[in-house]
Amino acid sequence: MCNLYNITRNKEAIANLFKAQLPFDLPEVAPHVYPRKPGYIIRKIDGQHVLDVKSWGIPNRMKGKRPGTFVTNWVTNLRNLQSNFWRSTIASPHYRCLVPFERFAEPKPGKDEEGRPANWWFTLPGSEVAAFAGIWRPYTVEIKGGQVSGEAFAFLTCEPNPLVAPLHPKAMPVVLHSQDYERWLDGETDNACALAAPFPSQLMAVS
Repeated sequence: MCNLYNITRNKEAIANLFKAQLPFDLPEVAPHVYPRKPGYIIRKIDGQHVLDVKSWGIPNRMKGKRPGTFVTNWVTNLRNLQSNFWRSTIASPHYRCLVPFERFAEPKPGKDEEGRPANWWFTLPGSEVAAFAGIWRPYTVEIKGGQVSGEAFAFLTCEPNPLVAPLHPKAMPVVLHSQDYERWLDGETDNACALAAPFPSQLMAVS
């Protein structure tokens, strides 16, 4: 499960690459994006690409193990596209988005040079900035007796390709070809969901 990705370019560069409008008050995002931290997304408003910032991880409140208790899971990666929790969101192009990234991480055994958990880093050498297939939605969730509201995003995952599978056999993010951006943002639901397939290994690298 991808729980870290990297985007070092500033908002002006990203908006230019995706031919997106840039709101004047949009905040910058940190280069390393972790769950429940801000990340850039590209969404459509009135037919135009717009760069936006939302929190990574959509809350899903579920029953806890003990009767009468609930837990909130912050969903960063979405695999089951037929789930009622996600189906209605994916069915609306309004809530589909692109998630720009330069590289994404999967856990690697051991520690890195600085003593932190190590990662494999996957890149697309032919792309300055690539994009995951994402969704976003507003939420209101009860946490510690109070209600918290916001807007958050997650991105789709799929079977890993032959490059990712030996290192992370469970899944990989759905990386879109640039020619499929509009199909994901505007396409009919089943046609858009058909894009949830492994990205070609020969177009990726790992370090």
